[in-house]
Amino acid sequence: MFIGHFAVAFAAKRVEASVSLGTYFAAAQFPDILWPYFLLAGVEHVTIAPGDTAFTPLRFDSYPISHSLLTVIAWGALLGLRWWRKRRLRAAVTIALLVVSHWVLDFVTHRPDMPLTPWSPVKLGLDLWNSVLGTLGIESAMFVGGVWLYLSHTRARDGVGRYGLAALVALLAVIYVAAAFGPVAPSARAVALSAIPMPLLALWAAWADRHRV
Repeated sequence: MFIGHFAVAFAAKRVEASVSLGTYFAAAQFPDILWPYFLLAGVEHVTIAPGDTAFTPLRFDSYPISHSLLTVIAWGALLGLRWWRKRRLRAAVTIALLVVSHWVLDFVTHRPDMPLTPWSPVKLGLDLWNSVLGTLGIESAMFVGGVWLYLSHTRARDGVGRYGLAALVALLAVIYVAAAFGPVAPSARAVALSAIPMPLLALWAAWADRHRV
């Protein structure tokens, strides 16, 4: 799942509006922010395997640290700790749950490759990716709903808040379509390198969000 994660981040502003949209973007995508570095270090592994699922040519062979349920819960607790220490409990819980939502949404889309713990042989997945139409339909509906929830709860203060946000939404849609229908990456290293700039989306979201009230 890709834009489905961002959909949840947009929707989270309705739960706790005091936290930046950029923080929510980072939380919702946190396992994927970590993942390329573990790939490049040789700790986790992915294979270019067109046809492994109908939707993506990537076969996720091993990602026990970035994507196991146990470590994702730990990452969520770690990210929420800053707000917990400030006694902003609602914000802390929202951020932690956003991180955990990444595993839940990946569990829905992935074939059974989602580990429960780094050392467990049990791997789960509902395999939505074997239906291109199902994946596109569900993720697109989630994304539209999440953006609508955000827009209905905020208003632009200026052009950055209006057009900067619109450009971000458009870019996410373009990236999603390109990932679904674009050319296959030549190597696992290329996949990792292409994922490293992902935190820039969170910075962009934070910038646009500061210009909305």
